[in-house]
Amino acid sequence: MSPLPNALACERNKGPILEVLKQEFADRRSVLEIGSGTGQHAVHFARGLPHVVWQTSDLPGNHPGIAGWLENAGLGNTPPPLDLDVEHAGHVLSDMRFDAIFSANTAHIMSIDAVARMFRLTGSLLPASGIFCLYGPFSFDGEYSSESNAEFDASLRQRDPTMGIRDIRRLDEFAEHAGLSRVRLYAMPANNHLAVWSKRNDGESQK
Repeated sequence: MSPLPNALACERNKGPILEVLKQEFADRRSVLEIGSGTGQHAVHFARGLPHVVWQTSDLPGNHPGIAGWLENAGLGNTPPPLDLDVEHAGHVLSDMRFDAIFSANTAHIMSIDAVARMFRLTGSLLPASGIFCLYGPFSFDGEYSSESNAEFDASLRQRDPTMGIRDIRRLDEFAEHAGLSRVRLYAMPANNHLAVWSKRNDGESQK
């Protein structure tokens, strides 16, 4: 068996993220993870949240690694990964229902248009009061939360001009258009944050 993919960042941040998710997903039953990457997060979170069905998803190239982690863990609440690209996701998820969506370290490697589509997708999938948790580095009113984040953003944009750390206000705008409102923001280790948006009830006015 090939060695399982291992991202050191996942090993460092999975504990603090799970502590937040234990609060946010305490009453959730079905979670879609957008961009499961190596699969490390999925196994750790599904093990720590046994009441939740944790549905992984990613592009096909990442499926072998995700499937390897899921098979190795042998948990009963982790279905096989879905082939999911936020740009063409509607038909894949048309018959599926989730009351929460999670994504980590995706917004800064997607194009800004893809980030907007991710929010539209979450808005279309979630029921009223469903929640979307997004983890990663954010900027705030154009300011970075640390010098290291500023340097990271510059390196991303040098690598690919469509990448970059996203401003939380821009994400809030995407969320508003998708019928979501930000309800919580957690400061996390290593100058990251975890933002939580909730799907508004029908007829609820935007802030």
